[in-house]
Amino acid sequence: MNINDTIAAISTPHGKGGVAVIRISGTDAIPIAERVFRPKNGKTLSELSPNMTVYGDICMPSTDGTPPQTIDDGMAVCFHAPRSFTGENTVEISCHGGILISAQVLSACLAAGARQAEAGEYTRRAFINGKLTLSEAEALGSLLDAKTEGQLLLSRNGMSGKLSGRLLNIYDRLCEIVTSVYARIDFPDEDLAELTPEEIHERLCAVQNELKQLCATYSFGHAVCEGIRTVICGRTNAGKSSLYNQLVGREAAIVTDIAGTTRDLLEETVTVGHVMLRLCDTAGLRDSDDPVERIGISRAKEQLSQAECILAVFDRSVPLTEEDTSLLARLRAATVPVLLILNKCDLPPAWDEKLLGGFAAERILRVSTLRDEGIDALRERIQRMFWDGTLDLRSDAVVANARQYAALSRALEHVHAALTAAEASFSADISCVDLELAMSALAEVDGRAVTEDIVAQIFSHFCVGK
Repeated sequence: MNINDTIAAISTPHGKGGVAVIRISGTDAIPIAERVFRPKNGKTLSELSPNMTVYGDICMPSTDGTPPQTIDDGMAVCFHAPRSFTGENTVEISCHGGILISAQVLSACLAAGARQAEAGEYTRRAFINGKLTLSEAEALGSLLDAKTEGQLLLSRNGMSGKLSGRLLNIYDRLCEIVTSVYARIDFPDEDLAELTPEEIHERLCAVQNELKQLCATYSFGHAVCEGIRTVICGRTNAGKSSLYNQLVGREAAIVTDIAGTTRDLLEETVTVGHVMLRLCDTAGLRDSDDPVERIGISRAKEQLSQAECILAVFDRSVPLTEEDTSLLARLRAATVPVLLILNKCDLPPAWDEKLLGGFAAERILRVSTLRDEGIDALRERIQRMFWDGTLDLRSDAVVANARQYAALSRALEHVHAALTAAEASFSADISCVDLELAMSALAEVDGRAVTEDIVAQIFSHFCVGK
């Protein structure tokens, strides 16, 4: 990818629509656009005021000296650097939104000297030119892929710089501490240090607590933006597929009285309040001689081992079986959130809930999937496992993805190590080594110290034209 090239791409979705937008960005964006677009007012694009929209003809540049062929009419607007999304000269040409006509307008731009943009190249240029931090660019990508209202709110939050602002503040505070320590080390007789050892310790404790708070938001951010891998499990005919259908909101799974109906994995993305679940319905856990069902059961167990949340379904209307007991033992050892769903609560119970010893009362819910009873309470309980209601998606800084969380976790580890070294009365320069590593980890979140491979990987997920 040569960022010195002038690039062009269709920035609106592929397909038939009222309008399509072709975006040209780079040093030669305006001269290239002038070979394609001719304003009806007789002026050239370079003569127009920035950000002024003009109507005109869209032409295919001539290569043999003949007059250019008009292929459409539309609008154009020029954004002069650095006042554009990419920070470069940018021209956006709006034409009629047919698949063929928009492709012809793009071909005209390429014939005029532009290069076809690569996936995410516009946003990458915005990042390189300082128009966006890396975390803001990731928020933009999440906004484009948003499937829930929670994702939209959190993405807008990230694009507004809430997280970036918090991180920059922490970075500057660490920089002030390091500067003060090095001033004391390098010039011990000059009294250049602005902070006393007590003040440094107090400020490091405050930074450590703030990093802990930010890291704690990842559970919610992950649930909103990336989705929680949630597995519905239980023995045959406990009501797993009925629960799956209730949460999905349609008859996505076949439900019958025949044991072993579900033999393979069923997966859907489901919204529960602000939280997104990557929901998986599995085959009933039991011993089976059917080779196909055994494969399904094996896959169910594999999904359980990878789950981030487990919804275990038990039939209250029949006695517990050996499969139920075995599943309960496995769930007691689980390291991820578990909810026990006691189904068919509209029927007389066939066993005592004391047999569920080891699980907190708030992790046990009674439902009737047949009568749609208790499902709303289940949705509320699932959301509360990942959101306690204290975080505001619109205004609070939230860590939204695993890359950000990993960098912040490293920063927290180094700050903790610096504090430990200081409290153990090690020399001050030892603490500074860890503080500099913490600053480097913080810089990774916004892209100030991130590797080219990571940047390329992030922007590869964007569509062409964005």
